[in-house]
Amino acid sequence: MFNQKPGIAVSDEMEIDIDVRYEVDPCELKLDEMTGAEPLPEVIEGLPASDALTPADRYLELFEQVQNSHLFADSKTFPDCAPKMEPLTILLNYRRAKRLPGFDLRQFVEAHFYLPHSYDSAYVSDPGASLTAHIESLWPVLTREPQDHIENSSLLPLPQAYIVPGGRFSETYYWDSYFTMLGLAESGRNDLLRSMADNFAWLIETYGHIPNGNRTYYLSRSQPPVFALMVELFEEDGVRGARRYLDHLLLEYAFWMDGAESLSLNQAYRRVVKMPDGALLNRYWDDRDTPRDESWREDIETAKRSGRPASEVYRDLRAGAESGWDYSSRWLRDADRLASIRTTQFIPIDLNAFLYKLETTIANISGLKQNKETETLFRQKASDRRDAINRYLWDGEYGLFRDYDWRRQRLAAFSAACVVPLYTLMATHEQAQHLAENVRARLLTPGGILATETDSGEQWDKPNGWAPLQWMAIQGFKNYGHDALADEIARNWLNTVSLFYQRHHKLIEKYHIAHSVPKPGGGGEYPLQDGFGWTNGVTRRLIGLYGEPR
Repeated sequence: MFNQKPGIAVSDEMEIDIDVRYEVDPCELKLDEMTGAEPLPEVIEGLPASDALTPADRYLELFEQVQNSHLFADSKTFPDCAPKMEPLTILLNYRRAKRLPGFDLRQFVEAHFYLPHSYDSAYVSDPGASLTAHIESLWPVLTREPQDHIENSSLLPLPQAYIVPGGRFSETYYWDSYFTMLGLAESGRNDLLRSMADNFAWLIETYGHIPNGNRTYYLSRSQPPVFALMVELFEEDGVRGARRYLDHLLLEYAFWMDGAESLSLNQAYRRVVKMPDGALLNRYWDDRDTPRDESWREDIETAKRSGRPASEVYRDLRAGAESGWDYSSRWLRDADRLASIRTTQFIPIDLNAFLYKLETTIANISGLKQNKETETLFRQKASDRRDAINRYLWDGEYGLFRDYDWRRQRLAAFSAACVVPLYTLMATHEQAQHLAENVRARLLTPGGILATETDSGEQWDKPNGWAPLQWMAIQGFKNYGHDALADEIARNWLNTVSLFYQRHHKLIEKYHIAHSVPKPGGGGEYPLQDGFGWTNGVTRRLIGLYGEPR
């Protein structure tokens, strides 16, 4: 990976002379020396197995011009525009028109594209409604029904209805949807549970994996693999048996483990890393190494500040987006600099705990279907993964799970991701005891649990709290008998959401929870979003368990 050449996306009107300083940590270069092996390059897969082009692919210099000119305040707006005619015709029209005197880029875009529709702009909350009633009223607002698809739009049409998070996020998102579905189950919306389950199964059948979201520019990556948890939810709520999804679970597993059989020691391919002892663990990845369509100019600016080959930075930014924690000090070498991002060099505790769940779910369903060979195989895979996690990602000195920097061969950040092994029933009771002590001492606040202990300015860090982390912590600690801590987290979070709702009559994407009075969460690449899918889902589920705060 150290032989890649620097690269940067530029328009045809720019000339840039770049002096790139490679940030190669000596610790990374010593890894192979310590094992006595020759340094092995990472094998990089090309574009995803799909013929779907992203807007950046289709519109080339027009896309770059629109994004770099700040034509829209949000970089996601233009990739979400649908074309009024063939993309090639639009590009040729642009090449002719831009040479004419008085060319107006905005007028050109508005003449050739449909701007994204704001579905929830007309929604006004009822200040007198209870928190429960407010959430129930939002399900129709956030529901998208199948409709006539505009050809060459970035939106991937889905066969059945689905829920979107809200705000700028007008498509469905993979791991967001699981936490939203918790609330749908509590609301008795089995119709939407069924349709969303089948949509994700359809995506696996069609693309070989569940993409980050149903946009062409998300096809090169996924998100935390929670389909196995969804299957469990479907079965729990009587929607339909989990057995019908076994083939889809196996396909998703193949996606995450692609290339594992051909790896040598200390080598990584896409999402799989082969450790020095031969164990297989996983990392986040993205098959592209260009700026993200939806954050084009932001990614270019980040790469310029990195002193590294731009393609490496782009891939690490994209892998950070696959993690769902975009962005967090978990992925940074320097907590104050997003440009120091190294996502692909970390083995995350949450990802590997989710894959442990996927392996055990495949084993369980295979057993139900009397497929003993597959059951035995996947029970062994799950056991091997748990053992490897305990060797590499468990900090026995401090009693906590942490990410692992496989290039530096050392443990990395501690974060709320440590609760995922509890949620997936991978931890031991002794580990759960240590984690309960650490989470209480280091992450618990009057508003819930913090994402991390580090105040970096990134949105997945202190002082922010996020609904999915609360839910996994609550249920994870309950799984191991730590009910008092679980109940405290639940009531603190419910009070956060309720107090904010009483004052502002809305639910939001994330909350500032470091103090007793909840405030809007900050940080990130875009303004705070209202809605909000997974906050609604987790809150509705918790109200069902604990009642509405008074």
